[in-house]
Amino acid sequence: MNTSKIFRQLAPAALSLLLSFGTASAQPAGAAADPYANETPAQRDARMKWWREARFGMFIHWGVYSVPAGTYDGKQVASIGEWIMNRGKIPSARYRQYAKEFNPIKYNAEQWVSLAKAAGMKYIVITSKHHDGFAMFDSKASDWNIVKASPFGRDPLKELAAACEKEGIKLGFYYSQAQDWNNRGGAAAGGHWDKEAQDGSMDDYIRNVAAPQIKEILSNYGKISVLWFDTPVDMNKERAEMILPLLRLQPGIIYNNRLGGGFKGDTETPEQRIPATGYPGRDWETCMTMNDTWGFKSYDNHWKSTETILHNLIDIASKGGNYLLNVGPTSEGLIPGPSVERLKAVGEWMKVNGEAIYDTSASPFKSLPWGRCTKQVTVTGTTLYLHVFKWPQDGKLQVPGLRNKVIESYLLTPASGVTAAVSGANGVNVSDLSLRKKLEFLSGSNGVTVSVPAEAPDPISSTVVLKIKGAPMIDQPMLSQDYDGSVSLAGSEAHLHGSEIQTESSAGHDNIGYWTNPEEWCEWQFRVATAGKFDVTADMAAEDASSLELSVGENKLRASATATGGYSKYKTVKLGTLEIASAGVTTLALHPVKEDWHPVNVRSLRLAPSP
Repeated sequence: MNTSKIFRQLAPAALSLLLSFGTASAQPAGAAADPYANETPAQRDARMKWWREARFGMFIHWGVYSVPAGTYDGKQVASIGEWIMNRGKIPSARYRQYAKEFNPIKYNAEQWVSLAKAAGMKYIVITSKHHDGFAMFDSKASDWNIVKASPFGRDPLKELAAACEKEGIKLGFYYSQAQDWNNRGGAAAGGHWDKEAQDGSMDDYIRNVAAPQIKEILSNYGKISVLWFDTPVDMNKERAEMILPLLRLQPGIIYNNRLGGGFKGDTETPEQRIPATGYPGRDWETCMTMNDTWGFKSYDNHWKSTETILHNLIDIASKGGNYLLNVGPTSEGLIPGPSVERLKAVGEWMKVNGEAIYDTSASPFKSLPWGRCTKQVTVTGTTLYLHVFKWPQDGKLQVPGLRNKVIESYLLTPASGVTAAVSGANGVNVSDLSLRKKLEFLSGSNGVTVSVPAEAPDPISSTVVLKIKGAPMIDQPMLSQDYDGSVSLAGSEAHLHGSEIQTESSAGHDNIGYWTNPEEWCEWQFRVATAGKFDVTADMAAEDASSLELSVGENKLRASATATGGYSKYKTVKLGTLEIASAGVTTLALHPVKEDWHPVNVRSLRLAPSP
């Protein structure tokens, strides 16, 4: 994995350069290579249907890098596990020795797939080849593979494909199409360090290794539903066009936005983060680790809690995205115990609440102070699933601004005294009235109030169901603090001051752009229930470092915003700590610091309570 993202939002300073190469949204000249270039919206909807319904998948990063497990020459290498060869500048000959120790005799594909299924995951994406170039399958295009170069001598992808087919789990392959640090000619972030072993023609590498291997993984493993590219270092249109036609080997396959060469793919892929407003109009998938690494590191024990993982899943679904949650197996072929424990716990929650995740779409509410919402729309009306993270102490759940007629309300959990339920494809079937805990509700001028039990049915997230008549009609309330005390401020919600600064939309996202005049500024209004100090981050993009001033009343924060690598490369930038002195309606202003200002694009700000 790599933290670089492929986005295409540019400030005017970069606009002329962009136009000289053709706009980012324009169809590349070789679009005929893309089997979906002429796809109709209806065809696309049909192709993406299973993926949109799935919402939850397992990412697996597994390879030779699990042998050193983060340590080289007796020293811990400060990087994610699968990047150890690059970050440690390990010579090719030395790194290849690890394959001789890679013998995952405890690997059991059926156990892996059963774990994913028990967690409520609907698809698996596994690294068929990562940046170290080691193929986790029997490849004729390179002997640097698990069958020929390791004592294991088996093709684990064959076994995984068979297990997925048996259990009804969709299978996808990750493939590093550009970076390859062991097959001559492959690209390397930061350049080659073992030039004698690595230098060569990248065109020849694509032609003789990458394209043939992609053909192999799309030909020899049955139905493949996803092809997940990564880090398009040195990729151009011509190189991408050697690969893209191979998708026709798997009709209907979904591919992501990381191929390169101007091809935007089917899905956006925010990494290790959840975008504030999702990607309206684009399919997207957050990929995320359970600890701090993708590939196994023996000493990384910084595990996310089950609560965090579940809140992430719900948050992502509430914004119309999918959650691709990673496991990094050991060199023996075992998924680490903490990952197994958390996945089983998530699965228990999904047994009851799965229908509030699967086949749902984004929330109609801009913000909810107690949690999140997902929805399902049918010809007869709409079902709103209210995911309550912060249970109301007074027994009254406020649903602000909802104007629809409520038909019924109930808890998505068996009623008191019911000890058994019928399991369905999407979890426990609570459609039987006898299994519902029906709730009273009252509609008023400010929305709907639902009477709920004194105690939350689930300590992490309880689901209140509202069935309403028609499509949601909502008077959006003022932005407010979230259930955890944080505040998310989208660029599209800002009030802009100036004639040039404006909100622009690109790559499925709104951002504040065209901000070239340091006299212009923006501000947000929101409601604070709990005042205090907040750590501020910005989802932003900039070619040059710049200084900004944030202010709430008399409290000010002068922040240094680092360069992100360009106006289309968004990163989460730490700005510092700002105090909000009192509760109530609050205005936060964002000004350039004139003497140290360079244009920036801002998608969102986030204020999190400071520890």
